[in-house]
Amino acid sequence: MSAPAVLNSKERLEVLFDELAELAGQRNAIDGRIVEIVAEIDHDEIWGITGARSVSAIVAWKLGITSTNANAIAAVAHRIDEFPLCTAALRKGSLSLDQVGVIAGRAADGSDEHYAQLASVASVSQLRTAVKMEPRPKPPGPQADPQRTITTRSGQDTTTWNITLPDEEAATFDAALQSHRDALVTEYKNDHDTDDSVNAPPFPNTVDAFMSLVEAGWDTEVARRPHGQRTTVVVHLDIKDRIAALHLGPLLTDGDRQYLTCDATCEVWFERDGQPIGAGRSTRTINRRLRRALEHRDATCAVPGCTATRGLHAHHIQHWEDGGPTELHNLVLLCPYHHRAHHRGDITITGPADRLCVVDSDGDPLESRSLARPPNRPPPDVPPCRGPIGERADWKWYHPFEPQPPPTDN
Repeated sequence: MSAPAVLNSKERLEVLFDELAELAGQRNAIDGRIVEIVAEIDHDEIWGITGARSVSAIVAWKLGITSTNANAIAAVAHRIDEFPLCTAALRKGSLSLDQVGVIAGRAADGSDEHYAQLASVASVSQLRTAVKMEPRPKPPGPQADPQRTITTRSGQDTTTWNITLPDEEAATFDAALQSHRDALVTEYKNDHDTDDSVNAPPFPNTVDAFMSLVEAGWDTEVARRPHGQRTTVVVHLDIKDRIAALHLGPLLTDGDRQYLTCDATCEVWFERDGQPIGAGRSTRTINRRLRRALEHRDATCAVPGCTATRGLHAHHIQHWEDGGPTELHNLVLLCPYHHRAHHRGDITITGPADRLCVVDSDGDPLESRSLARPPNRPPPDVPPCRGPIGERADWKWYHPFEPQPPPTDN
């Protein structure tokens, strides 16, 4: 029996690349089928009964993937009818989800054939560049204000903030930043101008000015900090019929009443036969220490599958008007969407907090684990996907897709 042939490095790499191409084609085809399933969930609008915030949220929840990948799947699914050639290539395994996701995310209507041909040879970064080169026709009528955005990106030891502002607001921000920097420089010179010590603090820079601006705003608005309370509510409550109404406002449903008074300074006036008989407690609010303990315990919204971390509401599992204590075991953090959903009856939350149970309107428990399980069918029978050709793009010879102008009535 002869010994197996020993492959050199180049031959081994070719064998591994062949296997990668086969697996990539199968993965692309599987992603294509996932897109078709999500498109059916999206277009038939049946995702709302799950209690999820959006289509991408339910995709991230049920597949156990990142929000970035879930957004790409949701974007392709939402525009699946607009890009039949690109999604068909995805289903056949010849294009990747990332490639089609870039196209579906920003490409203009009617560009399916153009990008299906380009994507067969272009990488994801090249497709992003091509989509950005599309001339963007101005919509008719008055133009919307420039979009304001704040995004963050966390590294190992630092966090990077990207802030986008319209020109006039950017000028205000620059002026405020420069004012704080000038004040810090003046203060530094008064304290350290003649100090030759090596332990002197560094000279103030723009980051120091930004933090000074934040601290000044924080101290100015100390009474409105979110860790103390969300709002102040004045409610008139009939103690006999348990009917509540906002002060000088409309009657409230049970759900609205409990939602508004869940995390608020609430001044309750008890009434009998339409006459006030006294004011109820208003010390039920979640204080700063309790809020911090909640944020330490519940880093995200307590509803399984929801990863929201900003603007969370403190929710009483047993409502305070039913005798529920304002204590850690009776409190959870909920995003505004799921907080409203609970008080509307779309989901039900029971406790205590360390054994929290969340069920949907049918009584089925919501679980955070994904739907992934071992496959019970063979992988898709599709050709291997070799990927983009890997050549450098010469953009001066590239002709971007030009969207057609909208039709006019003339």
